[in-house]
Amino acid sequence: MSRHTHFRHPFISRRAAIQAGAIGLLGLGSNHIAGLQALAAENGSPVAGGKAKAVIYIFLSGGLSQHESFDMKPDAPENIRGEFRPIATRTPGVQICEHLPMLAARSQRWALVRSLTHPYTLHSLGHHVMLTGRTEKPAGFSDSAPRPTDFPAIASVVTGLFAPRNNLPPAAVLPEKLVHVSGRTIPGQFAGEMGPRFDPWFIEASNYRDTKYVHGAFPEYGFQRQTGKMTPPGYQFAAPRLELSRDLLPARVESRVRLLESLDHQHRALDHLAATDEYDRHFHSAASMLLDGRVHRALDVHAASTDLQERYGRNSFGWSLLLARQLIEAGVRMVQVNLGNDESWDTHENAFGNLKNYLLPPTDRAVSTLLDDLHDRGLLDDVLIVMAGEFGRTPRVFVDKTSATKTAGRDHWGMVQTVFFAGGGVKGGTVIGSSDKIGGYPATEPQKPENMAATIYQALGVPQSITWKDSLDRPHNVYHGDPIRGLT
Repeated sequence: MSRHTHFRHPFISRRAAIQAGAIGLLGLGSNHIAGLQALAAENGSPVAGGKAKAVIYIFLSGGLSQHESFDMKPDAPENIRGEFRPIATRTPGVQICEHLPMLAARSQRWALVRSLTHPYTLHSLGHHVMLTGRTEKPAGFSDSAPRPTDFPAIASVVTGLFAPRNNLPPAAVLPEKLVHVSGRTIPGQFAGEMGPRFDPWFIEASNYRDTKYVHGAFPEYGFQRQTGKMTPPGYQFAAPRLELSRDLLPARVESRVRLLESLDHQHRALDHLAATDEYDRHFHSAASMLLDGRVHRALDVHAASTDLQERYGRNSFGWSLLLARQLIEAGVRMVQVNLGNDESWDTHENAFGNLKNYLLPPTDRAVSTLLDDLHDRGLLDDVLIVMAGEFGRTPRVFVDKTSATKTAGRDHWGMVQTVFFAGGGVKGGTVIGSSDKIGGYPATEPQKPENMAATIYQALGVPQSITWKDSLDRPHNVYHGDPIRGLT
């Protein structure tokens, strides 16, 4: 059962006072606390150890059009095929969009599933489905905000299954939470019914939102949907720096930690109602991270060579995937990378210009470099890469008459999308499933989000028999489908 602390009087408790003192002794400001608490889910690890396996889940919020990327229909009528043309890849018979030339040259390292399907066309529900790997709509679901009854994100399940390594949590999400420009937080990103202690570690490195709907890969490829190029003023990409004050050397911090442990032992003996187990986890996790140089290095993409940063792209897409690789190499099991802030890929209008100029080029470059970088480091076989959005796009091109520009685009479409897989033993050059002749519905080998999630869990070495338990000790299955056959 979960434990709760009941406060009977409006006064500052001994526990709160000691925590405040602990913050001061460590040299931490209060602005560090929320981030450090998110690192504290030091739970048991029901999944056996062994050779490290990892996953990078690249999420394209807004929904990548299958017709403008990996499932082109060049023989369809113009209002289906759109403006872009296919190009050959390194794999005979496999074609993709002309604006993905670097990925085309690396098709021996990736595979496509062209038949993933779910029935939803709303952004919030689509996010929930594709981030949790659960098609069913949870009880009490709300489009406007996450709920405790939501299904847990795949990243949260990974957080619950694995113990931290090298003072880093099992799962991270970067470069920012998916928050709508209106301020509405998108559901599906959190632990939901698992409980907030299993929320993944959110690394707010890009965090840029305003009322102008600026999207894309800042600063090189930032754009406003109607007007095009728009670089956010003063934009910077920087993961939170976990630093000691200049006057706090590691030895001094260690002595202060011992002092705090002594004080905390006395405090726990006097305050039986405090939830000290949670506090202990938060405290020790924070102290460990501050003292571990590997954590600092993993979070600093700007310390990478100029050449490597240029290869990835000196923008939020490139830096995010570089940061993901550094975190995986440092010990994180799963990193979800949101390529683009909320709904950047929502191409209702000016679809072809925005994809051609602002979205496909930095994605092509960054993902291709990630494949090369992992391969060069001998990591590609042990790191599964998955790239998907919350849904695909409608077969027919349309003009939204309510828009300011009256330019062509496509609408939301959950019935089919293409999911990109690479690394982790994936057979390069493989295409699984197909869509019909207009790219509207699966034609062969339909797959569900449950199959995608199962593929991720399998890559991490999670047994299909494993379950997790909620606060009422009720078991919940991790797997809700079978891994996609033929990928590995």
